[in-house]
Amino acid sequence: MDLATILAFAAAFFVFAASPGPDNMTIVARTISSGAASGIAYGAGTVVGILIFLTLAAFGLSIIAAKVASVMTVLRYGGAAYLIWMGIRLWTAVPVVPELQPVSGRRGLLTIFATGVALNLGNPKMPLFYVALLPNVVGASLTSAHLGILVAVIMAVEIVVIGGHVVLAGRARNLLRTPRIVRRVNRAAGGVMIGAGVAVVATR
Repeated sequence: MDLATILAFAAAFFVFAASPGPDNMTIVARTISSGAASGIAYGAGTVVGILIFLTLAAFGLSIIAAKVASVMTVLRYGGAAYLIWMGIRLWTAVPVVPELQPVSGRRGLLTIFATGVALNLGNPKMPLFYVALLPNVVGASLTSAHLGILVAVIMAVEIVVIGGHVVLAGRARNLLRTPRIVRRVNRAAGGVMIGAGVAVVATR
C-alpha cells in the first residue's frame, strides 16, 4: 500500500466521518449538555463500532455482517430509542449553568459509549462503505499490515473530527451564563438528539 493510496483512503474516510449526520450531531449535543467527557465518550463508541466493521472486513465478513439484518435492526432501534429518551430529558431538564452541572459519572459515560458502539454496529451503511472502498484500496487481500495502517488512519481522522466537534461545542457551552440561555440550549440540544434518533430509525 503506497502513500498515495493511504492518503486517498484518508481523504475518503474524512469526508465520510465529517459529513453531517446523527453521530456528529449527538457528539455536539452531548458536549453542550453534559461536557466534553460525554461527547468524547460517545465519539469513542462510534470509533469502536467503525473498527469492528474494519476488522470484519479484514476477515472477509463484511457481507455476512451486512446480512445480519435482525441484529443490526435491534442495535439501531435500541440506540435510537436511547438518543430520543436523552433528548426528551434534556428538553424537560431544569436549567443549570455548566459550572454547577454535575459531570457524568463513570456509569453514565459507559452507557453513552455503549450507545455509540451500538448505533454504529446497527448502521447498514458501515459494512457497505468498506465493501465498496477496501477492494480499491488494498486489492483482493487485506493483510495484517494493511489493517494496522488503516486503523492508524481511521484513528487519526476520528481524533481530528471528534476533537473538532467537541472543541467547538465546548466553546459554545462556555457562553452559557444564565438559566434562561441554558434552557434554550438544552431544548435545542434535546431537539437535535431527538432528531438524530429519528434519523437513525429512518436510515435504511
